[in-house]
Amino acid sequence: MLVTSEALPLAKTGGLADAVSGLARALRDASVDATILMPAYPSALDAAIELEMVAELPGLVGGDATVWAGWAADAEIPVLLLRNDALYMRPGNPYVDPDGREFPDNAIRFAALAQAAQRISMGATPIRVPHIVHAHDWHAALTPLYLHAAGVKRPKTVLTIHNLAFQGNFPLSLADELGIPPAYRGSDGVEFWGQLNFMKAGLRYADRLTTVSATYAREILTPDFGNGLEGVLCQRTHELKAIPNGIDAEIWDPSIDPFLPEHFSALDMRGKVRNKLEMQRAFGLPTDPEAPVLAMGSRLTAQKMADVAVEIFPRLLAAHPRLQVAVLGCGERSVEEKLRALAEQHPRNLGVHIGYDERRGHLLHAGADMLLHGSRFEPFGLTPLYSMLYGTVPIASRVGGLADSITGLSSEPGAEVGAATGILFDGQTPDDMLRAVEHALSIFAQPHKWTALQKNGMTTHFGWEAPAAQYLNLYRSLAPVAPVGAPMVARRSGVIAPQAAPDVRKRA
Repeated sequence: MLVTSEALPLAKTGGLADAVSGLARALRDASVDATILMPAYPSALDAAIELEMVAELPGLVGGDATVWAGWAADAEIPVLLLRNDALYMRPGNPYVDPDGREFPDNAIRFAALAQAAQRISMGATPIRVPHIVHAHDWHAALTPLYLHAAGVKRPKTVLTIHNLAFQGNFPLSLADELGIPPAYRGSDGVEFWGQLNFMKAGLRYADRLTTVSATYAREILTPDFGNGLEGVLCQRTHELKAIPNGIDAEIWDPSIDPFLPEHFSALDMRGKVRNKLEMQRAFGLPTDPEAPVLAMGSRLTAQKMADVAVEIFPRLLAAHPRLQVAVLGCGERSVEEKLRALAEQHPRNLGVHIGYDERRGHLLHAGADMLLHGSRFEPFGLTPLYSMLYGTVPIASRVGGLADSITGLSSEPGAEVGAATGILFDGQTPDDMLRAVEHALSIFAQPHKWTALQKNGMTTHFGWEAPAAQYLNLYRSLAPVAPVGAPMVARRSGVIAPQAAPDVRKRA
C-alpha cells in the first residue's frame, strides 16, 4: 500500500504525484498488488471511477471518516480515498488555500491519513492487510510511528524521502490531539527544536528508508543538505537506499503524446517544429521556427533558483534580441510579480503563464529548444528528463538527481558532444547561470552538435522498470514470504483490472 498526499490523475502539485503513480503502475505491471491510499480531495473524487465505500473509520483525528475504493481513471491503479469532507473538501491544492496560505490544520489532515493507514494495516477494516506500507514524504511519515507505537511487527514500513526540505513541522502541543504517545515525543522521537516533526517520525521509525537519487542520498547526510536531520539519517545509513524515479512512458512520449499537435521521435524530429510554433502561440510569443526558445517550467521558488533566473532574463534578452523565453509555473509571489513585470517590458520575447496545466506543460517540453532548470538542491528532478525525451536540451545545476541523470557537455572550447545529454553548471549566482545559458546558445548555433545533444537525450531510457525492480527487491527483503500476484486479465471500462477486481475491498 502506497500512502501519499498526491498521485496522478487524482491530485498533483509537483513531481511527487508523477513518482507515486508511476511507481504504482510499474509495480502492477510487475504483478505486484499495489494500491494507493490518499485523501479524498475534490479532484480525487472527480478523477476516480467506480467508487464504493468499503470502510468506516470512527474516531480518527479530525473526526470520523470513511474509505472509498475505486480506480484512478485511465491509470489502471486501484485507489483508496480517505473521506472526511471537513478536512479535504476545500478550494486550493492539497496543502494551501487559493491565496497560497498553508491550511492551519495540515497536521491534523495528514495525521488522519497516517492513522487510516495504521488501521488498515492492523486489520481493523474489511480492506485486505498489506504486506508492505510504503509512505511517501512527510505527509505520510507518521504512519511508521503509529504502527511502531501499536507494537505492530507486520506489515513492515518503508519511507521514501522525495524532498527533505519539506518536513511537516508543527507545535509539539498537538501531540496529544494527534495521538502521539509521550514516549515518542522526545528528541529521540519526533521532537525537533521544540516542534513536532513528521518527517523525523518517519526517519526514526520506518523499517527502511529510501530516497530518489544516489547523489542526493549522499548529500542529505551533510549539514548543507540535511536540513537539520542529517544526524538522524547518519544513524540509519545502513538502512537508507537510493532508488531513482522513472518516467511513465505512457504519459511522456512525443511519438504518442495526445497533447501535441504533431508527434515526433529521435528518428524523425520534423514534428518538433510544429510543436514549437504551437508553444509560441500558447505563450503569446511571435511564431518563429528559427528563434532559440528557452523554457523554464518549475515551481517559482528559491529552491529552483527562480530568483536567480529573473535576474538573468533581462541580460539575456538584451544580448540576444531574437531569443524567446517561456515560463510556466507558480510559487513565491515576489518572483511571480517580477516575471509578470518582465513580460510586460518584453512582450515579444518573454511569455509567462502563472499556474500549471497539462497541455502547456507538454507543449513546453515539445516546443522549446532548451530548458533552464537551476536548483539549489534537487532530490531527483523529473522535469529535465521530460525535456530530454522531447528533444529539449536541459541546462541544469550539478546537484542531486540532476548530476546523476544528465551527462554534462564539457565547457572546453571545441569539445565534442560525445555522450552528453545537457549542460550542467555549478554555483548559485546570476553569472553562474548566465554562463551556462550562453554556453547552450553557442552550441545551438552549431546545428550538428545541437542535434547530437538532442538525440542523445531522446534515446536515453528513463523507464520505471529498473526502479520498480529495486523496490520489489526491497519489499521482498522485508516480507520474504509475501505472495506476488494480481494477474492482469480483465479489461473493464477501458481500464486493465486485476482478477476479481469488482471486489476492491479484497485488495490493498
